[in-house]
Amino acid sequence: MKIINLFILFVISLFTHKAISQEFKLGKVSVAELEEKVHPKDSSASAAILYKKGLSRLEYDMNEGFVTITEVETRIKIYKKEGYDWANQEVWYYSSSNTKEKVSISDAVTYNLVNGKIEKTKLKSDGVFDEVLNKYRSQKKLTMPNVKEGSVIEFKYFIRTPFEMIREWDFQTSIPVNYSEFSTYIPEYYIFSPRQKGYIFPKAVTTKNNKSIVFNSKERSVPTGLGAVKTEYSSEKVDYVELKTTYTAVDFPAMKEEAFVNNIENYTSSIAHELAVTKFPNKPIKEFSTDWNSVVKTIYEYEDFGPELNKTGYFEDDIKKLLAGLNTPEEKIWAILNHVKTTVKWNGYPGYGCDSGVKKAYKEKTGNIADINLMLTAMLRYSGLTANPVLVSTRSNGIALFPNRTAFNYVIAAVETPNGYILLDASEKFSTPNILPLRVLNWSGRLIRKNGTSEEINLMPEKTSNNNVFLTFNIEADGKVTGKTRRQSQDYNAMITRDNIFNVKEEEYLEKLENRNNKIEISEYSKTNEKDILLPIIETYSFTGNNLCELIGGKIYVNPMLFFTNEKNPFKQEVREYPVDFSYPFADKYNITIKIPDGFAVETLPAPALVTMENNLGSFKYNIAANENTLQISVMHQINQAIVSAESYDMLKEYYKGMIAKETEKIVLKRI
Repeated sequence: MKIINLFILFVISLFTHKAISQEFKLGKVSVAELEEKVHPKDSSASAAILYKKGLSRLEYDMNEGFVTITEVETRIKIYKKEGYDWANQEVWYYSSSNTKEKVSISDAVTYNLVNGKIEKTKLKSDGVFDEVLNKYRSQKKLTMPNVKEGSVIEFKYFIRTPFEMIREWDFQTSIPVNYSEFSTYIPEYYIFSPRQKGYIFPKAVTTKNNKSIVFNSKERSVPTGLGAVKTEYSSEKVDYVELKTTYTAVDFPAMKEEAFVNNIENYTSSIAHELAVTKFPNKPIKEFSTDWNSVVKTIYEYEDFGPELNKTGYFEDDIKKLLAGLNTPEEKIWAILNHVKTTVKWNGYPGYGCDSGVKKAYKEKTGNIADINLMLTAMLRYSGLTANPVLVSTRSNGIALFPNRTAFNYVIAAVETPNGYILLDASEKFSTPNILPLRVLNWSGRLIRKNGTSEEINLMPEKTSNNNVFLTFNIEADGKVTGKTRRQSQDYNAMITRDNIFNVKEEEYLEKLENRNNKIEISEYSKTNEKDILLPIIETYSFTGNNLCELIGGKIYVNPMLFFTNEKNPFKQEVREYPVDFSYPFADKYNITIKIPDGFAVETLPAPALVTMENNLGSFKYNIAANENTLQISVMHQINQAIVSAESYDMLKEYYKGMIAKETEKIVLKRI
């Protein structure tokens, strides 16, 4: 896919940051660190990571074989109250019945400077507690004590994993990182594929160490005759080579949130390791997750995925009744999608593996994403449609860039038709065929067929979602404005609008609308097609505003788009390294009629304008015409791509600059 290829080009265009060797040790907090008022390279920083050191080591256990030991120690400086959140830390771990990790927290201390002396406050046991995230994961949470502006906090944690897994390591975060070091210790029996992402990268140094394992054994023997039982002890030494790789980052800047970024972590400097090969002596070489087909094959064979998808005997009677009299694929798709949406509610948990199981979820009318959408897929297949699950990584989970078994955290359904795939998600109340929840719009997913093959599926919408606004208003001589507006929203815009209205009292919704639109007063509000989600939703209302015009020197100054005006350019950065993610293509169209007051005439009108971008990326059109005391304005702002590459950022920035300059131009009326 073109977008993915472009992102990979971003990832591999890296540069090396020179790192210098530094010594850090827990408990050795300096007065200088406590006295520091602002970060020396980022005065806006609310906190900073002074240093973070970690290691992942595969070591041999006589009872379990190779296990993974992870140790991390961190020191953080708090500069401002906004940085207090950094005193709350979480360490996740696997906690299922099949896979249990052991986690321990130690050396957690808050340091403050009191009357020129360093004061230490240790974390007590009641400051650490466990929280269950789902049936597979939990986390240890710690809240550091006595945190103030100027505090330095530090802590250490240890994780023992009963299998071979190296956790992802971030060299950047939302605050500056002065020093970050991560080391891996991997025996020659394992090959891990390191996957780096981001725009700046650490220095890497690799060395080889000679290691050995001593196997102790004992054997009892019973001699012939009346001799006593003998126990013989023996030991065997096995030598192997351990590969140590140390990644070091110095003075990495904070990752600052920017407009229209789906997940800043997609562009954060980090490294992940995926187990690729094991090659033990006297055993065949075993490969893992070398490509997407092997990844999805492994997932399909999980007991809470493929077997759940193939379960029957719990929905057939209901679906037979539902499909009676329906003939076209479109009718069947909508009927089944709507049935699942209204029958089984999403419990808020993602995951491509079933939690309750499809039968229990259908009976109890609640389940996680896999329960719901694997059930949906099975029903679509039963109806005679060619349906398959699509593995997805949500926006919050990051882009599934490289083949690995943990890349995905979500699953949807796809129906194959002569005109392409129809994508479905039954967890979202207002989603429709090919209108997915925004959390799912994360570049591409992976479709899995029954035969084990897979295919990349583009998740990004290509159809334009429209907003059509009709606005009519009168201007009175004292600057008061009264008018009516009608807003028709389609596709993704409709889904978002319905979601904003849902479960909110009308009074509360209108109050927010009034406050957002220059304190107008709204009356005669109505909405059409609120529940008929296959149709556009329409909102109409009358309004009165006393703050929509300016009276200066006997003249009236009014912005013709009133509260629909785009006033600020969201693109302020000089240089942008990340793609711009609009989620979906859109077109905002405005038809505006203005009646000017008696005794006034137009002195100044904004000139018509047309702004276009290369490669049909988008366009802005602005036309205005005067006919006696009536003005007619038409405005259209259209973006034709869901994701815009960073190479087009300067062009997009200038486009928005020109559009906003035109939209904020005012009509000037003078007395006659």
